[in-house]
Amino acid sequence: MCGISFLYHTELPKEQLAAKIDSSLAAMRHRGPDDNGTWVGDNAIAGHNRLAIIDLSASRQPMADHTGRFVLTYNGEIYNYQELRTNLIGKWHFQTQGDTEVLLAGLMLHGESFLEKMEGMWAFALWDSQEKKLLLCRDRIGKKPLYYQETKTGILCASELPGLAKLTDSPWQEDLDSTADFLRYGYYLPGTTAYREVKEVLPGHTISWSPHLQSHQQSYWRLSLHSFEGTKKRASDALRQKLTDAVSKRLIADVEVGAFLSGGVDSSLIVSILSHTLGIKPKTFTIGFAEQSYDERTYAKQMADYCSTDHYVKVLDNWDEETLSNLVLNNIGQPFADSSILPTSLVSKVAASHVKVALSGDGGDELFSGYQRYQARAILRWYTRLPKLLRTGIGNAIRTLPEPMAHHSRSFLKKAHLFQDIVDRLESETPYTAPVLYSKEMFRSLIPDLAELGHMPPLLPEECNNDDIQRMMLADSLIYLPQDILLKVDRASMAHSLETRAPFLDHQVVELAFSLPSSWHRYGASGKRMLNTSFKNLLPDSIWNRRKQGFAVPVHLWFEGNLGSKLKDLLHTVESPVNRGFVLKLLEQHRNRQRDHGTRLWSLYIYFLWLNSL
Repeated sequence: MCGISFLYHTELPKEQLAAKIDSSLAAMRHRGPDDNGTWVGDNAIAGHNRLAIIDLSASRQPMADHTGRFVLTYNGEIYNYQELRTNLIGKWHFQTQGDTEVLLAGLMLHGESFLEKMEGMWAFALWDSQEKKLLLCRDRIGKKPLYYQETKTGILCASELPGLAKLTDSPWQEDLDSTADFLRYGYYLPGTTAYREVKEVLPGHTISWSPHLQSHQQSYWRLSLHSFEGTKKRASDALRQKLTDAVSKRLIADVEVGAFLSGGVDSSLIVSILSHTLGIKPKTFTIGFAEQSYDERTYAKQMADYCSTDHYVKVLDNWDEETLSNLVLNNIGQPFADSSILPTSLVSKVAASHVKVALSGDGGDELFSGYQRYQARAILRWYTRLPKLLRTGIGNAIRTLPEPMAHHSRSFLKKAHLFQDIVDRLESETPYTAPVLYSKEMFRSLIPDLAELGHMPPLLPEECNNDDIQRMMLADSLIYLPQDILLKVDRASMAHSLETRAPFLDHQVVELAFSLPSSWHRYGASGKRMLNTSFKNLLPDSIWNRRKQGFAVPVHLWFEGNLGSKLKDLLHTVESPVNRGFVLKLLEQHRNRQRDHGTRLWSLYIYFLWLNSL
């Protein structure tokens, strides 16, 4: 796992190009502390920070072919590189044993069609110094990041926004459309960033660029919604085989591989496959919380004992201002509202002190209908059959009751409030895009001048049917997963030079999951039925039957204390399009325990923290 940079600039001498790339690499040193390198050509320079996982003593980057024409700087892992290498031998004289040279050889011999053969996660820049052509590419699901900016003098790209900022000639400006997106969703929509003219390479896409020509974006993979042909038993057998294979592939490394273990179904299943199917007893890592309603240590310990792992635990008992600021400003480089980045960073720090690679359970909820919002949607089918007058009465009654300040998994009234939020939203906004932080009315009060702005969300696949739950799962997989979950895990783990791998997001597992009808994933209000059917014997009943609990943080308690005061201070420090009076109203309602606005206040705190740094 690594950090990459590339700069083409028609007006800078080589010395200034080198200075810029050195600054970019320094800003992303955490992504690859084991080695770094640069390649310098005419008006072009490529840089690379390396976290050595495979072929530790060789495979240095940037890597050029034997003629020096093509130069590759690459971040990621190609899990089937050994098989691909075997097929390329005879056509290419290999000098190394790693996957980098396999990627370079494959692209030169087969062009972009080679991408279809690759299994793994990646982001890379390939420069043709003879034709002056740049190819940027990002993996199918969007596990690895890649940002770029086209300018009058050329193009620049990097793994992280702070690294990209070191390559630009002038400071970036806030994109107010993107601000509207962030305040709605808590993250930026695919392809966009917080800044004007700065873009993100889309998952499953390439960008082709050359001087004086308009860049060309092309998809090399898209999620196809073909229907599974066969019985549920056959689908279960296929899922068991594909997920087990996905776990096995992600053990390919010349360093030790561990695993995150929250005690939920997804991470527990990955660890159990390692232990009981593959015979590996990994080191496992868990974060606990002092707030009991958020703490899952008991379940994680149960699974660690069940799988005989070497288990490590750390407790997060308060928010860490320095860690948060570093993550937002120095790793992410733009606002990001998922507060679970703090425990993700902490568990990554613990893991990084023992291993260089950790497996995670990311993707299980989106692919197998695990989120409680899918349950809410199933209940909504029944609820909407009630007379409208009765629904209105129920909604008014729920809104008059104070919202409990606790994790929703422990409070029926909290769930009732969340359900009513979903009802209100679905009655005024269709189709479903992604979870939102505000109703339309609240959003208009928050930023009156931006209420009608924002980017159009990406469209779902053309084959998407009218199955409302499947549409939600697709939207979450194509928007929420890459823009929130995968960004969070990548930045939080790489901040500590830890590589994370997600077996659920093997593209063959993803394609299989979405070939199945949603009725196979859910039974009534219960999700993950296909996982249960396929892997019933790998987890204790206490794990299968426990209530769903997301990886959340007790921000509601923090805003009742000094974090609320810090938000007030920031409100009066920076200028913004946000209605300060409305924010103060939310904070007052929260501190008076009328409504739990913790998540909304957190997103605003992060936004103002970022604005204050510009």
